[in-house]
Amino acid sequence: MDSMPSENMRNKCAACYRQFNKMEHLVEHMRISYHSNHEPKCGICQKRCRSFESLREHLIGPLPKAECERIFKERGCDLCLTILSSRYALQLHREKCQLSRGNNGLLYRMANLGIQDELRIDNSRGKVVALACKMVGGGSDGSLDLCARVCLVDEHEKIIFHTYVKPHLPVTNYRYETTGIRPEFFRDAMPLKQVQRKIQEYLCNGEPIWQIRSRGGKARILVGHGLDHDLKCLEVEYPTVLIRDTAKYPPLMKTSKLSNSLKYLTKAYLGYDIQTGIQDPYEDCIATLRLYMRMRSQAHKVEEYPLASDPQNRNNFASWRQSELERMTPEKMLEISRSDYYCWCLDSK
Repeated sequence: MDSMPSENMRNKCAACYRQFNKMEHLVEHMRISYHSNHEPKCGICQKRCRSFESLREHLIGPLPKAECERIFKERGCDLCLTILSSRYALQLHREKCQLSRGNNGLLYRMANLGIQDELRIDNSRGKVVALACKMVGGGSDGSLDLCARVCLVDEHEKIIFHTYVKPHLPVTNYRYETTGIRPEFFRDAMPLKQVQRKIQEYLCNGEPIWQIRSRGGKARILVGHGLDHDLKCLEVEYPTVLIRDTAKYPPLMKTSKLSNSLKYLTKAYLGYDIQTGIQDPYEDCIATLRLYMRMRSQAHKVEEYPLASDPQNRNNFASWRQSELERMTPEKMLEISRSDYYCWCLDSK
């Protein structure tokens, strides 16, 4: 009887604390879970979760862990889910963590004028660019998305490029309630091909697209939400290694592994509302940029080869015999486990 607790602890995952009846089941769990230092972690019990939504449920969900819930309600930030040392520390932290839609009121008003349509190669702008589009409808039923407005913002939240785009097909639905776009706005709008060329050149920053790599080059990191769709509508190609999409980033996804809306993410993690009434792509750029910066600023312990896909890690579990893995402690298995996604904190290394 005395040996049971220690045996049960031995079959418990050191990351998510899931309990298994047999060690072989824990080994299989570790093979496919890709636990790592980059997963969101409870600041109280140190449990690792696949996403921040999962962590939120652990802290304040329908069935939270009681002790974690109690401490979180006392001194936990409901935006970034950090646990602070005291209620006073939480108050000071919240003042910085809570952002507002109006932080750049002047720039926001300028964005609505749609006047910045010159896009030049300018290395002083930094390495990170956020992009967002607004679509009107084409086709017989108006359901075909046509890019009608595009905005690019640098990492300092300043507008780089903002223009109306003349669609290459007839517009059958201007979607005025959300876009605010009228037919006359396209009279002097920039043709799609010209917009596509300008954006492509700016992102590549003088580097041939086939030579772009994840690190060390001149090409820029592109941030956005649902970028596959935006880039398709703009007819822009860009390497996946430099795309940071808040709709696809595992820590920002639902527990069901589906995407959250940008509207939800902004409210849940930045603390303010967007996309109320007529929508502006500048506002979406700022929201995605702030989400990216918040994710990038996380302090994680970084391994020399942090990804499961790195050649040095591909055989982390395969190179060990099953019997050898079963003799390992859960902590040792976690030590050799690696993430199956690129953590944005690595962009700051």
